[in-house]
Amino acid sequence: MYQNGICFITDRTYSALPVCDMVKIVLGAGVTFIQYREKGKTRREIYHEAVGLRELTRSFGAVLIINDHADIALAVGADGVHLGQDDLPLKEARKIMGGRIVGISTHSMEQAKEAAAGGADYIGFGPIFQTTTKDAGAPKGIDILRTIKQNVRIPVVAIGGIDTETVSDVMSAGADCVAVATAICRGDITANAGTFVQLLQNMRRR
Repeated sequence: MYQNGICFITDRTYSALPVCDMVKIVLGAGVTFIQYREKGKTRREIYHEAVGLRELTRSFGAVLIINDHADIALAVGADGVHLGQDDLPLKEARKIMGGRIVGISTHSMEQAKEAAAGGADYIGFGPIFQTTTKDAGAPKGIDILRTIKQNVRIPVVAIGGIDTETVSDVMSAGADCVAVATAICRGDITANAGTFVQLLQNMRRR
């Protein structure tokens, strides 16, 4: 799941492409971890897009995580669900998802420890840097990320404002993976995704 160190989060803010077309490009560039995040559509629309994404990610051997909707994740056969602090409680999500992946967004040490103790498979932590993608509060920075990693024993996916200039610092601080939306979707998606994949491969060879 974390082998190439990058999770692509779908984002229609900077691209008019249909989500499946966008994801197909990213998968073709070598990304193997997709998080489907969609806030502006009905649950039925989200379900139908998720069905398409499941078929697509399966054909590439990639992991698919659905944001917010554990029932939809289960219905389409996704690999897991990602939940925010205001979503379904982790304990209840686990009842629905069984052994599938459950990830939790966290923004503090307390939340990170709580998610780890509660049985989350991984945490998303951030925002590391300033981001316009979503309102997640003030940037946490590299030092807090490093401390989080030292205090939890599950994988940490760093998120928020990460680009090709900062990804090395984020991974050096201990992140198992970086979650990226804007820095891939804004501009040439193929080139942007490929650059991230290559940078992360180079880091892992060191």
